[in-house]
Amino acid sequence: MRIISSQEFKGEILSSLINRRRLDLSSISTKVAKIAADVKEEGDTALLRYTEEFDKVRLTTSQLRVTENEIREAYKNLKNEQIAALKKTAANIAVFHRKQMETDWSLKTSKGLVLGQVIRPLKTVGVYVPGGNASYPSSVLMCVVPAKIAGVERIVVCTPPQRNGCVTPAVLVAADIAGANEVYRVGGAQAIAAMAYGTKTVPNVDKIVGPGNVFVTAAKMNVSRDVAIDIPAGPSEILIVADEDANPSFVASDLIAQAEHDPRALAILLTTSRSLAASVKDEVCKQMSLLSRTKTIQSSIETGGLIVTVDNLGEAVDYANLIAPEHLEIQTKASTEILEKVQNAGAVFVGEYSPVAFGDYSSGLNHVLPTGGYAKFFSGLSTRDFIKRINFLQCDKQGYLKLKETTVTLAELEGLDGHARSVTIRE
Repeated sequence: MRIISSQEFKGEILSSLINRRRLDLSSISTKVAKIAADVKEEGDTALLRYTEEFDKVRLTTSQLRVTENEIREAYKNLKNEQIAALKKTAANIAVFHRKQMETDWSLKTSKGLVLGQVIRPLKTVGVYVPGGNASYPSSVLMCVVPAKIAGVERIVVCTPPQRNGCVTPAVLVAADIAGANEVYRVGGAQAIAAMAYGTKTVPNVDKIVGPGNVFVTAAKMNVSRDVAIDIPAGPSEILIVADEDANPSFVASDLIAQAEHDPRALAILLTTSRSLAASVKDEVCKQMSLLSRTKTIQSSIETGGLIVTVDNLGEAVDYANLIAPEHLEIQTKASTEILEKVQNAGAVFVGEYSPVAFGDYSSGLNHVLPTGGYAKFFSGLSTRDFIKRINFLQCDKQGYLKLKETTVTLAELEGLDGHARSVTIRE
């Protein structure tokens, strides 16, 4: 893991980090577009063909949807403490996300004139969950629970099958606990297309959310003209701001925890202490050799791992706001004071006992967060992603008279006499 000075960090390195969201999907966009077109035209036939091609699993149409019996059987494959952990996490997510819920409101701006807003949930939502040989039940909870709280009527989950044709038990149990209505064993770009356009088996939805690889991201971008999508997803990121009081073991373990996600993950430490920088570098080397995903961590640390020594914490925060990381940890004496200066981050973890892993799993925060610098203008997934805000206006004759003259004047100023007449005709 390289250690560089703030002076070395400025310029090309910082610029590349700021502009990292400009992912080039051109090499796969044509293939993804064809998959989407095939699914749109052929429906289930294309789903089955692509599932066999990409997942090496041969299914029939009747096997696309996971049965209630399979879900019941999935519980038998998990330990009681695992089921309890999923339920506890779902409950924590629910508590946090209920607080986000918006309510209807109205405002009497003058006599005879009422303005307001009503909240309506989306009717159908599709949740994509990465799968295959991996298992991400936490992603199921993070996406389904907020949608359920928002009042979404129908929540559809799509996830790739394992080589044996089954969906991992943990994902099925999580989907059941969270309240998903249906689960389909289909993944990749074909799953995104199925949820966007619908097939005989898989319903089309109003919005698609959830993480995935570059093919899934490209597919979501491809169908975004026809269905709403969430934030673009990329490799995991962590940026830690730390001073001389930080524990190097804690800092190193948190960098490694995100590095183990993906060889392209970003793991950066900004610190005012040269001593801490050296200790963290040593700890990273020591700790990653003890873990099962050493190769992934090593690749990530070599390409996206960086320790930058800065002159002061103000400079560190300035860099953090420019980079806009997915996860920002603050491990300093005055952590809450630093938090007040943060403008751009997917989620912030304050203090040495607040690892990102708590946000990834159990605390109730949502781990579907903007990566690639998108935290400058996107927020993490929330109940707000599953609702619509509908504005309304209600005038009586008195309110009409208050607005008539101003409206007619502006309509005539813009040369829209039809607008003006729609007002004056009511005199």
